[in-house]
Amino acid sequence: MSRTLYPKISVTSQQWLDVGDGHQIYLEQSGNEKGIPVVYFHGGPGGGSSENHRRYFDPQLYRIILFDQRGCGRSKPSPSIENNTLDHLIEDIELIREHLGIKQWLVTGGSWGTTLALAYGIRYPARVLGFILRGVFLASTAECDWLYKPGGASCFYPEYYREFAGHLGGKYNSDVLGGYHQLLSSENEVAVIAASKAWYLWELRLSTIEHAHIGMAQVEDTHQALCMAVISSFYFTRQCFMDENYILDNISQIQDIPAILLHGRYDMVCQLHIADQLCQQWRNAQLQILPCAGHSGFETQTIDAFCKATDTMANFLTEKES
Repeated sequence: MSRTLYPKISVTSQQWLDVGDGHQIYLEQSGNEKGIPVVYFHGGPGGGSSENHRRYFDPQLYRIILFDQRGCGRSKPSPSIENNTLDHLIEDIELIREHLGIKQWLVTGGSWGTTLALAYGIRYPARVLGFILRGVFLASTAECDWLYKPGGASCFYPEYYREFAGHLGGKYNSDVLGGYHQLLSSENEVAVIAASKAWYLWELRLSTIEHAHIGMAQVEDTHQALCMAVISSFYFTRQCFMDENYILDNISQIQDIPAILLHGRYDMVCQLHIADQLCQQWRNAQLQILPCAGHSGFETQTIDAFCKATDTMANFLTEKES
């Protein structure tokens, strides 16, 4: 039987946690305060958490923790790239865990959230009960090239890529990613807003196979688009502050931690072969290929698989504890 998202639940606690460097992280909890602690890492970089992310988890079984990564969403200030690197994000997560008094937690996330989850787990493996990761992204040069250079995703959406690259007026055709980063760093606020919407629209169009047409009218949240574009371009032009192949080269740190990997066969943002490669090198991971899903975390098969995965992991962790 197919699963839908768990019913909407209210936040039981909400705060802005001071993590230093002038940043305050939006942090919320919901569900069972005595349940299995689970933290969800949103995508991006620069995306932000959603009330629907809570609904992947049975609120009777889980203590659900969501937060907005520094510089985006409801965190303050946003958007902000000041003192914003992968190391900062990892240490923010560990500060959240300590602040909440949690010994170990289930680590989950989607897209860029999988990158962050894996990097966190490699640094702090003893803190992780298990992983549920949707739409694996390892932040390699090849993965960024797939998204922003001709010959990758552009081969499947040539008209959309022309529109995306064309926003730069032909000035940066050899380096669309760098061109967007330069434009988004300018002092021209009108140009920055327009560029951020174009950036966000390109990813939206790649993200789902369940909607026939996505146009600029669907880019309703200007702040979210701005956070995504500014922070993603900042990270991607710096290889996400990781050495090439960092995660695969350090997979031994998390080999013994159980993981469920979920990936849509038609994911045009994060490529399936990357998830397969990760699974082949991670003996305690299992990969579920979703035959009729793309990249979005809220497509029908992805919702079904994610909710079932959280139920499966809850049963496993409960049995392990007993």
